[in-house]
Amino acid sequence: MNFVPFFVILPLAAAFLIPLTGKKIKIAGEVASIAATLSLAVLSFLVAALTAAQKALICNIGKWIAPAGIPMIVDGFSIFFLVIINVIAFLVAIYSVDYVKRYTDTWKFFTLFLLMVAGMNGVVISGDIFNLYVCLEIAAIAGYSLVAFDVDAEALEASFKYAVMGAVGSSFMLLGIALLYSYASTLNMADMALSIAGKGASKILPFVSALFLAGFGLKAALVPFHAWLPDAHSKAPTPVSAMLSGLLIKVLGVYALSRIFFNIFGMTPQVSMILIGLAVISMVVASVLAFGQTDIKRLLAYSSISQIGYIALGLGVCTPLSIMGALFHLFNHSIFKSLLFLNAGAIEQSTGTRDLRKMPGIMAISPVTGYTNLIGTMSICGIPPLGGFWSKLIIIFACIQADRPILAFIAAAVSALTLGYYFKAATPILFGSKEYRGINNNIGKRIAITMALPMAALAVLSILSVLILLPDTGRSFLGDAVAVLVRGREWNSAISGAMR
Repeated sequence: MNFVPFFVILPLAAAFLIPLTGKKIKIAGEVASIAATLSLAVLSFLVAALTAAQKALICNIGKWIAPAGIPMIVDGFSIFFLVIINVIAFLVAIYSVDYVKRYTDTWKFFTLFLLMVAGMNGVVISGDIFNLYVCLEIAAIAGYSLVAFDVDAEALEASFKYAVMGAVGSSFMLLGIALLYSYASTLNMADMALSIAGKGASKILPFVSALFLAGFGLKAALVPFHAWLPDAHSKAPTPVSAMLSGLLIKVLGVYALSRIFFNIFGMTPQVSMILIGLAVISMVVASVLAFGQTDIKRLLAYSSISQIGYIALGLGVCTPLSIMGALFHLFNHSIFKSLLFLNAGAIEQSTGTRDLRKMPGIMAISPVTGYTNLIGTMSICGIPPLGGFWSKLIIIFACIQADRPILAFIAAAVSALTLGYYFKAATPILFGSKEYRGINNNIGKRIAITMALPMAALAVLSILSVLILLPDTGRSFLGDAVAVLVRGREWNSAISGAMR
C-alpha cells in the first residue's frame, strides 16, 4: 500500500529537482526525466502484480480514515492506465533527449513533462473526486505550457485556444463537483456512489451528468467539443503531441468519464445513448475531415478524434464485450498513435517537412522510421493480425451482440475511411509524392538512436498487443479493468469497506 503515493511523489520530486540543477548541469533534465519515468514504469508493473493478488491497494494519506481523508486507490481499472501512462512516458522521455536539443533551457521542457506525468498518475489513483479534479488541472496546465513551447505565433495561438477551451471544460466539472458534494455530502467517490444509490433519483443528477459529459467530453475531444485538438496536437513539439494524443485525452477524458458514470452514477440508458451519439459523430466527422489534411500531424490529430469515438462507442454500448473492446482499443491507440506522432517528428527531422505534397520518401532516408510508420499505420487502419484489427473487431461484434447492427456497420465503414485517408498519406510518406519521388533522397540526417529505439519498441508493442492482453495470461490486466466497470456501483461497496 505504501507504494501507491510514489506514482505522484516521484515525478513531482524530479520536477522540483530539475530547476535546481538544470541551469548548471545541461543533462540534468534528461537524466532526471528518464530515471523518474523508468522508476514509474517498473513500479507500475510491481503494483500491477500486487493488485492482481489483492484486487485493490488503498493508501489513506495522513492516516485519516475515509471519508474524511484523501485516499489513493489502485484497482484493476486504474492499474490498467498506470501501466500505459508510465511505459509510454518512459519511451517518450528517451525520444525527447535528442529532439529537445533544438531548444534552449531544455530543463523547462522536462520539468513540465514530469508535471504532466504526475498529474495524470494523480488522476488515476485519486479516490476522491475533488483531488481527481486538482490532478487533472495540474496535467492540463502543464499541457497548455508544453503546446506553446515553440513560442512562435501559431503555437501560442494553439495553446491559448487549448487553455480557453480547457478552462471551460474545467468550469463545467468544478460546478458539477460542487453540486454533487451538496447532494451527497462527501467527496470520497466510493462513499458518494453509496450515498447516491441510497438517496435514489434526484433532479440534480441529470444536470450534473450533463455538466460532466460536456466537461470530460471536451477533455476527450469528442465532437462537437473537439475544436482545440487539431491545432494543439499539430503545433506542439512532437514528444508533447505523442503525450497529448497517446495519453492525456484518454486520462483526462475517457478515464475520468468512465470512473464517474460507471462507478459513481451507474451507466443509465440516457447517458449511454448520448455517449453513443457523440461517438458516432466523432468517428464520422473526424474521418471525413482527415481526408483534406496535408500536414502529417494535423491528419493524426483528426484521426485521434475518430479513434476516441471508437472507445466512446464501446463504453456507450455498455456490455462486458463492448467495454473490453473499448479498453483494448484504448491500449492499442495509446501505442500506435504515440508511435505515429514520434514518426512524424522523425520524418520532419529527416526531410525538413511535414507537408505530404512535398515528401521525398522516408524509406530511402531512414528505414527504421519508414518500417515503424508502416506498422503503426497498419494497426490504426485495422489490418490483421495487428492489435488495432482485433480491438475494432471486438467492438463491431459487441454492437452485433447487443442487437445494434447499424452501429456495427458505422464502425466498419469508419474503419474503411481510416484505411482510405491513411493509404493516401502513407504513399508520399514512405515513397515520396510524385513530383519529389526519387529526388533529394539523401537530404536531411538520420535520426539518433534515442529516437529510433522508442519507435521500434512501440512498433513491437503494436504487433504483440493482442498476445499481451487477450490470452488468459492477460486476464489480470485487461479482464480486471473491465470487471471494475462492469460491476459499477458494487465495486464501491467493497472499496468503501476496505478504506475503513
